[in-house]
Amino acid sequence: MTFINKFFELLRTTNRLIGIAASYLLIAMVLVTFFIVLLRYGFSLGWIWLQESVTWMHAAVFLLVAPYAFSQDAHVRVDVFYRQWSQKTKNKVNLVGSLLCLCPIALFLIMGSLDYVSASWETKETSKDAGGLIYPFIPLLKSFIPVTGFLLFFEGLVSAKDSWDKINND
Repeated sequence: MTFINKFFELLRTTNRLIGIAASYLLIAMVLVTFFIVLLRYGFSLGWIWLQESVTWMHAAVFLLVAPYAFSQDAHVRVDVFYRQWSQKTKNKVNLVGSLLCLCPIALFLIMGSLDYVSASWETKETSKDAGGLIYPFIPLLKSFIPVTGFLLFFEGLVSAKDSWDKINND
């Protein structure tokens, strides 16, 4: 196996592990939501930070599972034409889509979010609601935005390589 193949396999494995780990936040979200409801209606108690944590966990799941979903071909695809095409045509579309759509959008996500994330860390951003999440939770979550961009970019490269290999092997 060449260095580039090992590198791409490492990228895919990294995306897979991050996606699976992040998916466990769904269980945490359900449990925390149950706890919030139990506290509110059973004991007339509630904390803003606990309610915000569910929203932020949802955002983390969305951001960190997206590259994994793409790698597993579990993302949303408009199949009106795609499903009727031959496998070779699908591979060509996947190659072009990865290189001309996914990778540039991922780079835009990275570049467009760096100032936003940097400002959040510099100002030690906290929740705008009294009693909400404290530093460093919000900047940490915002840091997932460029991380997602990197993961999507590299997954786009891996997908393009896979499509290229399939086109040349058929």
